[in-house]
Amino acid sequence: MTVFQPRTAVLTGGLVVAALALSACGAAPDKASTGADGKSAASATSAADFGGLDALVKAAKKEGTLHAIALPRDWANYGALIDGFQKKYGIKVEVENPDGSSQDEINAVTSRKGQDRAPDVLDLGTSFALSAAQQGLLASYEVTAYDDIPEGQKDAQARWYNDYGGYISIGCDDKRVKTCPTSFKDLLKPEYKGQVALNGNPTKAAAAFAGVYAASLANGGSFDDIQPGLDFFARLKKNGNYTPVESTPATVEKGETPITIDWDYLNAGYADEFKSKGLDWKVVVPDDGMFSQYYSQAINKDAPHPAAARLWQEYLYGAEGQNLWLQGYARPVLMPAMEKAGTLDKDAAAKLPEVSGTPAFPSEDQQNKAKTVVAQGWGKAVSG
Repeated sequence: MTVFQPRTAVLTGGLVVAALALSACGAAPDKASTGADGKSAASATSAADFGGLDALVKAAKKEGTLHAIALPRDWANYGALIDGFQKKYGIKVEVENPDGSSQDEINAVTSRKGQDRAPDVLDLGTSFALSAAQQGLLASYEVTAYDDIPEGQKDAQARWYNDYGGYISIGCDDKRVKTCPTSFKDLLKPEYKGQVALNGNPTKAAAAFAGVYAASLANGGSFDDIQPGLDFFARLKKNGNYTPVESTPATVEKGETPITIDWDYLNAGYADEFKSKGLDWKVVVPDDGMFSQYYSQAINKDAPHPAAARLWQEYLYGAEGQNLWLQGYARPVLMPAMEKAGTLDKDAAAKLPEVSGTPAFPSEDQQNKAKTVVAQGWGKAVSG
């Protein structure tokens, strides 16, 4: 079994989730944020288009606030990213519903259009980013590093672009599980009754959706055919191994989800966090179902704080932000470019969970088709 050795203090803020509730009412979005030449931040398609990064920083500081949603501090080092942005620019980051799903984010954008409490920025699973773009919810904005983002990892209209990612892995509580599974095939063994969980509902959460995709690849499926993944979870449910409890740091710590199918960077983070509490969390990327995916960043087209929203993107795609993802075990999308430029945190890169081969990603059409199949079939697969 391949075990990824944890390192200390990776996820800033530990398991304390900061959730600053947004006000229930407020003024309309501030479309008045402008640069020196009168350019509106809400329509700026790049920092240069707004008059330069300094002008964007000035306008963002004037707005003073960034509204975000569904950003847990213990997810891929988000705590350090939020703290770093606040410290660098003096802009308050308010995070609502930190444990929400990608669909929750989209729902917040559509239901709060024109309201001050709408989210400024979104962190979405790529399939959900595609959906948001198709609905016309996202602003076009090219971050300074846009050209360095690999093809296939960004929208041609710059409405979204991938940021950080990893591989689906199996995390296991070595003290509660006698022999930890190392493959999807293992998960069907009767000894894991009631122990196998996903991080969320795959019809709403990208991590769980990816878990179904990985299970499909492990069982004869493909990017064009996710049905074997649904069939796999139907078997898990039938033999009693699948638990409907959605995995979170709290359920892991309590032993409610002793085996969790989740991103490698989250499972590796759990190993670090729980080591001091006597929990021995093992992590393996199963070679029978290797599925890699990135999360995408986007700006709400009607962001209440359009300058701060654009500055947040610049921070996330700068060397500081990209290396903070890396320190949280997530693989930053600009990793190849940063390695070439000499700006990559080599020590953090050396501690990433090991995988072999070159990752492949489903196309937009393949993701849309798979999403439809899962939406229609998930309930039936795990019902009863």
